[in-house]
Amino acid sequence: MSNMPQTPAWDLAGGVEIRAIRGSQCIYCLGSRALCGRKQCPILLRYSKLQPVVKLRLEDRTAIDGASPPGVFVGRIGYPRVSVGPLVPPYFGNTSMLDHPESWWSIDLEKLVEYRSSLVRGIFNVNVHNPWEAGRLFELTQEIAMATQPLEASLEFSKPVKARIVLDEDAQPFGPYGLVERLEARSIKTNHVIEKAYYDEDLKASEAVYYAYSSGVPVSSIQKALSAAVFGVRKRRRLVPTRWSITAVDSILADKMMDRIRMNPEVGEYMVYESEHIDNRFIVLISPGRWSYEFIEMFHPGSVWNIGGEDNVAIGSDYEDTEGRTTYARIGGCYYAARLAVVEHLHRIRRQGAVLVLREAGPGYLLPAGVWLVRENTRKALAGKPTCFGNLDAALAYSAKKMRTPWRLIVKESMLLRNIRGRRRITEYLKEE
Repeated sequence: MSNMPQTPAWDLAGGVEIRAIRGSQCIYCLGSRALCGRKQCPILLRYSKLQPVVKLRLEDRTAIDGASPPGVFVGRIGYPRVSVGPLVPPYFGNTSMLDHPESWWSIDLEKLVEYRSSLVRGIFNVNVHNPWEAGRLFELTQEIAMATQPLEASLEFSKPVKARIVLDEDAQPFGPYGLVERLEARSIKTNHVIEKAYYDEDLKASEAVYYAYSSGVPVSSIQKALSAAVFGVRKRRRLVPTRWSITAVDSILADKMMDRIRMNPEVGEYMVYESEHIDNRFIVLISPGRWSYEFIEMFHPGSVWNIGGEDNVAIGSDYEDTEGRTTYARIGGCYYAARLAVVEHLHRIRRQGAVLVLREAGPGYLLPAGVWLVRENTRKALAGKPTCFGNLDAALAYSAKKMRTPWRLIVKESMLLRNIRGRRRITEYLKEE
């Protein structure tokens, strides 16, 4: 029998009532930007009260021994002085699943929270520009970030562990934490690709990220390494908060590949791809044309970012044309996570096109899971066989039947569809001439 702590029962009935309708700030903030002016997001505050009652009573522990997946955490509160440290569960064995988003496709939301709430964050405070001031604590944390498989670790804390879970739409959930006084790590086997980049002190961080990716290192492992100041020119290395490193890696990799994609021939038909996980449905439409991309997400009433929306669907989007973006996407990390999956696919098939990604979250999506859900869902969709059409109208009609959101709302929101229709009208006019 597994010694994995069981998921606690939660009462989701009480708490703050939030109304987030189409055009509201919630869909663009996702709990990260304080657009409403409040110090804490009321939606996340509601769920932060649902502290996981971990079976092993982690909140009473002043020491933890277990197998790190491997995993590390770098906070952002108080930047440039932040909390950093390893993630360690209170048990041994093959714990790799606890911090490997690429393997989470088949698990449900409860299992995800079970995984993440069992990982204890052993944190210590450092300046992002000089984390080496922490000495051996940080050196071991870096080694853990470079590890390729679970490793034995021991943590001792100055005070008992605090049982809480951090929910964030940009990063996967994070569990209990304690201020670490002593850290030991054993049986560390580092990834040789990441280790090579670490010792190359003249290699820029962006180049190290792409080198690791091209060598087959999983995106999640690259994100950990970037976060832990493993990459970059030696004098410029610094810690990158976990949630920032996730989006940074997605963006760096996509930008690198898009230069080549723009030179590829266009796709020759309209292709619709589909996937669904944790009550999140994804539709990816690739149309003939030069590279352009749009991500539209819809949260139905009862889902995490539209708790009190009654009959209104909360909808938000962002778009880029052939030249790409010059500003950060309003809807945040999800935009870049889906874009990486799309660019990977186009790079693989050596084509370019106009790409629309639709994400529709239903009431079963009760807690923010992180952008991995978007990246892996989009990857899963594009790994499948598409439904192909000879014209845009047929592709849109098919897509509309797959969505619960009224199609008129999507059409009204989409700049990409307006551009495609406008381009088609111009082409038809020129043919008539």
